[in-house]
Amino acid sequence: MSASSPGGRILEAAVGPVADAVTRMIPGAVLGVVTKTGDRAVKAMGLAQIEPTPAPMDRHTWFDLASLTKVLFTTPAILALVAQGRIGLDDTLSTAIPDLRQYDLSAPERHLTLRQCLSHQTHLPAVEPLYTYGQDPATLRAFVLQRVWRAGSPVYSDINFILLGIVIERLTGAPLLDQPLRDGLSFRPDPVQTAATERCTWRGRVMRGEVHDENAYALGGASGHAGLFGTADAVLDAAQDMLVGVAPTLAGVRVRQSATRTLGWEARHTGWPGGDACSADTIGHTGFTGTGVWIDFDRGLAWTLLTNRVHPTRHRDTGIAGLRRRVGDLIIEAANAN
Repeated sequence: MSASSPGGRILEAAVGPVADAVTRMIPGAVLGVVTKTGDRAVKAMGLAQIEPTPAPMDRHTWFDLASLTKVLFTTPAILALVAQGRIGLDDTLSTAIPDLRQYDLSAPERHLTLRQCLSHQTHLPAVEPLYTYGQDPATLRAFVLQRVWRAGSPVYSDINFILLGIVIERLTGAPLLDQPLRDGLSFRPDPVQTAATERCTWRGRVMRGEVHDENAYALGGASGHAGLFGTADAVLDAAQDMLVGVAPTLAGVRVRQSATRTLGWEARHTGWPGGDACSADTIGHTGFTGTGVWIDFDRGLAWTLLTNRVHPTRHRDTGIAGLRRRVGDLIIEAANAN
């Protein structure tokens, strides 16, 4: 992509803070933008791995997308099942998972709907260290289904999407690892082509080509909340499809279900990771490993910032929150100037 094209000019306007972060705070990054008309620019910076041996970052590097799994796989899969008439958004989880809390038919988990889980409007906790209970995927799934979950106010919850992943498995009859994916997305990437994540004390190695999220790993490598890997171009492909309406079943993700959430996605609000310059009709999502994607429907523009900010450890401040917001604001400022 030429720097003189609209996409190239927008990208170049936002490269500076990313390049600076790569020299000081994070090992590497790939930044990409795409317009509704298909004008695209992508730039790779830094290293895909710094230990045990350095490896270069490039445009085709695969990233552990972490919670982008929720919006690039789980949400589309659920909405496709809804479009097929296999289940309804306002059907309860127990419609697809009749053995959910099977020893207490009045349990609140049985009455949660797909809509509530997709929009994080449940009583379920944000996260639970499921991997500390064992590593047998079938047993852990049973544990998730029979667990008496502590109740609380609605929060962004991995548990919501772990349950939605089980819904997909039950309705399709196939494990998540075998679900169809678009080109450039995989639950089983080539480690050599993948950016490294953390030097994990639990697993005793630098994670590369294996899911960083401990719960997804213990659940077999793929879950409704994490496990997906992908390239920047694959993320941009998915975003552009939404901009042009190629996937009409995803139209509902633009409709707010709460002040800050749509179905699966985060909706633009003050202080969110996408910056404050984007339009009100913007959705986005981030991943713990340092990934993110945002789609501004008013401007017909999407961007992704993929980093390996948890390599070699999560236990440091990489400035990712401020970087995401700065990049988003610069991209929209450049788009407004074009």
